[in-house]
Amino acid sequence: MIDIGISKIALIGAVALVVIGPERLPKVARIVGTFLGKAQRYVADVKAEVNRTMELEELQKMKSSVESAARDVQQSVQTSTAEFERDWADATSGADNAWNADQTTAPVTTAAYKPPKKNWRLKQGATPRWYKSKHGIRTNALSGAARVARYRPKPLA
Repeated sequence: MIDIGISKIALIGAVALVVIGPERLPKVARIVGTFLGKAQRYVADVKAEVNRTMELEELQKMKSSVESAARDVQQSVQTSTAEFERDWADATSGADNAWNADQTTAPVTTAAYKPPKKNWRLKQGATPRWYKSKHGIRTNALSGAARVARYRPKPLA
């Protein structure tokens, strides 16, 4: 790499002042500055692109390793599920025979499901009770007369 110090920069500036002249030196310095800025941006873009491609390759490697691990887990789950189902079938085959023998001796009757009847006296609101209790909404409102009757002090006997 080129080692440029302050003394070399001063020497280059003095030579440029003599060769170019004091009138055109600011314009030339501005043009050189813009070219240097463009070159730095180009180098930064190239570095960023190289970094992105390296990160992309790393992510692709990581993706392939995660996918292979997921495939391994899926295969192990499938094999263990198949083993469990086979063991379950072996274990319950004797129990099913015993259950069928019990069913033939004593039939079990179950009552048919009846949906609950609607109580037309009870007014149902659209807001569920759990929501009202969670948010502190009163569910039982008293009228003024009922409130007075409830909280009236007891007479002294």
